[in-house]
Amino acid sequence: MLKERIRDIPDYPKKGILYKDLTPLFKDEHAFALCIDELANRISKKKVDYIAGIEARGFLVGAPVAYKLRKGFIPIRKKGKLPYKTVSMDYTLEYGQQTIEMHEDSLDGKENVVVIDDLLATGGTTRASIDLISSFGANITALAFIVELGYLNGREKLKGHDVISLIKY
Repeated sequence: MLKERIRDIPDYPKKGILYKDLTPLFKDEHAFALCIDELANRISKKKVDYIAGIEARGFLVGAPVAYKLRKGFIPIRKKGKLPYKTVSMDYTLEYGQQTIEMHEDSLDGKENVVVIDDLLATGGTTRASIDLISSFGANITALAFIVELGYLNGREKLKGHDVISLIKY
């Protein structure tokens, strides 16, 4: 049911890439609810104080999971998007350099955090998020995704962490 709600878009954002578009899944109230419920169920078995969602689609998934589990939600944003003092992490993607940020008072180093995004591809942004959260001294208890593109080997960058994914390609 879930895979049939994911649309393939060839040559996006550039030629040679087959983009997995989750917007039809988000639009389907039953499929979306199933994803949120299943992620929340799997995460509930972990020790967790906060859900951290990676901009932007990680917000769509992470916020409802945090609500369902009655946990706080921490946004991980692109540089310059947060209004208060931030801590940042630079990282390299296949197409250039990026920076992500969190508010400097997001964590105090004693928390257990689950990082959520919609899709695990090469693992670069997730790895940077792990490094950013770890810089606070917090513990990453799991990484959760709706979709994992196994053929891009993103899990390799996340070794040592529990990776939860509902759909694998």
